[in-house]
Amino acid sequence: MNTKPKSCCIVGLPVQSGTSIKGCVMGPDALRTAGLADALAQLGHPASDLGNIACDFDAAKPPENTNVRNLAETVCWARSIENAAYDAKSTYDMPIFLGGDHSLSIGTVPGVARLAAERGQAQFVLWLDAHPDFHNLDTTRSGNLHGTPVAYCTGRPGFEGYYPPLRARVAEAHICMIGIRSVDEAERRELARSDIEIYDMRCLDERGVSQPLQNFLDRVSSVSGALHVSLDVDFLDPGIAPAVGTTVPGGATFREAHLIMEMLHDSGLVSSLDLVELNPFLDERGKTALLLVDLCASLLGRRVLGRQTRSFV
Repeated sequence: MNTKPKSCCIVGLPVQSGTSIKGCVMGPDALRTAGLADALAQLGHPASDLGNIACDFDAAKPPENTNVRNLAETVCWARSIENAAYDAKSTYDMPIFLGGDHSLSIGTVPGVARLAAERGQAQFVLWLDAHPDFHNLDTTRSGNLHGTPVAYCTGRPGFEGYYPPLRARVAEAHICMIGIRSVDEAERRELARSDIEIYDMRCLDERGVSQPLQNFLDRVSSVSGALHVSLDVDFLDPGIAPAVGTTVPGGATFREAHLIMEMLHDSGLVSSLDLVELNPFLDERGKTALLLVDLCASLLGRRVLGRQTRSFV
């Protein structure tokens, strides 16, 4: 079991340009209100809150795909977030990035990967999501850029001249997706040609979550890799986490999600974390924000026997 205290920081990324449903901009402050910093401190990991970052928007040339939404704004966020992620990881053991829609990973993953490359470490990514987010600017039908981070971060074509040039790509074989259950046809074709490790919900129904995750963690550990975890609210079943604009039935249960977080803690491998797609406007009395805080606490050492009964009265 990993019990060493970590220096943590909280970085708010109030991004909602990657989605067509407004409300994610409130996500970082909802997680603060739900007690994230206090939960970390109680576990012996005092967290510095670095506030919410901002960016100035520049003009961008229009993409050929006229469905694409908010390209200039999203790219400006990506540049600012990459630098913020690099700086945060340079200073703290565990930066926790609070979103904001999943387009924020266009910045967080390259930021931490750049530092890992400079340190001679292989960067790995655990993608906990209902969607693979494996579109490029030409294949997206919705035009929502929160569906592009994984394709971009792995150096897939279709972003040249639009997204920032990658200074450190993540190898496809270093990415594991768990909980996938909504995949567009274009993504399906490209994933079949990729080296990404994918465990969809049928796989988890048949095999459970522990062995697939342990197999991936063993690979990370074998090369002393850096592990970034990107947790999308829609990874979870909407019955326990309704505050997301892209609900997909049949997601991870409360116990499956906590088991994953507890195993990640025990591994001692996680070096950075995204908490994304929280839309407080769609929540029920803070239910989803509180769950995300609880999951983050599990990742940083809270055990089942240490949990208290929570009242919503």
